[in-house]
Amino acid sequence: MTVLTARLSTAQPYALGLFRIVVGLLFACHGAASLFGVLGGAFGTHGGTLPAGTWPGWYAAVIQLVAGTLVLLGLGTRPAALVASGSMAYAYFDVHQRVALWPIENGGEPAAMFCWSFLLLVFTGSGAFGLDRLLARPARDEEEPAARRSPATA
Repeated sequence: MTVLTARLSTAQPYALGLFRIVVGLLFACHGAASLFGVLGGAFGTHGGTLPAGTWPGWYAAVIQLVAGTLVLLGLGTRPAALVASGSMAYAYFDVHQRVALWPIENGGEPAAMFCWSFLLLVFTGSGAFGLDRLLARPARDEEEPAARRSPATA
């Protein structure tokens, strides 16, 4: 292993944590824009919102906001990323691929990138800076045998 590889390997959890934060923030911003009309609003609405309960856009926006926020915080990263990845796969194949085969032609590049980014997080986990690391109980390597414990006094 080269020195560069060794140094990059030690930084991997931090790079992964920053990747998770950026992807989660961008995804949550899409949901907030569609649900609340902030940041330019929902696509195609000229700054508006999606009508509540409309399929599939409004539900996708809820998934984007909730899953994006969870991924951003590193809280339940793997299940949230799985739901987010699936929603983007659905968006790509149901909405974008009807227009044309390639993402560059059908406007599905963001959906494809989010889908694969979240799928990566399903397998890698949250990396550094995640709340799930703070909330997890430290695991003991082995339960201490009863004989080694100090006896309780009455």
